[in-house]
Amino acid sequence: MSEAVYDVIAIGNAIVDVMAPCEDADIERLGLAKGGMTLVDTARAQELYDAMGPAREISGGSAANTLAGMAALGASCAFIGQVADDQLGEVFAHDIRAGGIAYATPVRADEPPTARCLIFVSPDGQRTMNTFLGASQFLPADALDDATIAAAKVLYLEGYLWDPEEPRRAMRRAIAAARNAGRKVAFTLSDAFVISRHGDDFRALIDEGQIDILFANEHELAALTGIEDFDAGLAALSPKVPTLVVTRSEKGAHAVSGGEHAHVPAEPIAKVVDTTGAGDLFAAGFLFGYVRGKPLAESLTLGAVCAAEVISHYGARPEADLKALVAARLG
Repeated sequence: MSEAVYDVIAIGNAIVDVMAPCEDADIERLGLAKGGMTLVDTARAQELYDAMGPAREISGGSAANTLAGMAALGASCAFIGQVADDQLGEVFAHDIRAGGIAYATPVRADEPPTARCLIFVSPDGQRTMNTFLGASQFLPADALDDATIAAAKVLYLEGYLWDPEEPRRAMRRAIAAARNAGRKVAFTLSDAFVISRHGDDFRALIDEGQIDILFANEHELAALTGIEDFDAGLAALSPKVPTLVVTRSEKGAHAVSGGEHAHVPAEPIAKVVDTTGAGDLFAAGFLFGYVRGKPLAESLTLGAVCAAEVISHYGARPEADLKALVAARLG
């Protein structure tokens, strides 16, 4: 196996987050599913944007957020995701490259425009996401370079992007390229609604041994296994995946790898401001520990530290010095 150029290469939605605070009454008035993620069309996206208060725009997307956290910790990362040839596409490309992440996916000249996620943040910190996938759902398989994928220790795939057909084909090709090169494949389930549509695909990938590291939260674990009891669901799934990582919000996180079971509590935090990106940054910390060969419990702690940082402020990208936070926590 040749020496890796990147620690992680990720494929995911290339999205610009548009984020604004709101009241619970606004959630009800607009008919939104509080705390959930809903796909919207162009007209609904415009309606919700018009209803938002003053907003912040920042590059997002689940896998891209994870890479932003990893890069901040000192990892070498690359991203593959589709934007359109428009202003938001330029914003996304600039932001991700400014974070030290390699990004070379060619822009798409045709409609639809670059994806955006309209995020309403209620007073309790819950984020209600309304996603217009736009150009991101048209990532073609020929936008991938097999040699670049083979040059990363870990290929990280975003479950959200499994929904549209074209990027699903691209991710299947990427899995084959990574496995042919002897690299690891990590997959995040993203959301229970994705599992409701593609659970059979995910279970097949797991049964075929295509996934080395699987990230889920407790709700996604239940949706994938069909088992509501957490411990029973963990016991059912963990023998099928070399490394299984499951987060439980304030209850902490569990990981099972090679028969070893580790659990860490959630890191203490003064106030939860915005939960956007909590799972993404948890994955960043865990994967950083994984590629650096850290013990399972320490990798979980790295994830917990990164998640705690991102929920302490608005936005899904780290604002504090993650290296310093990790050093203070772990020495």
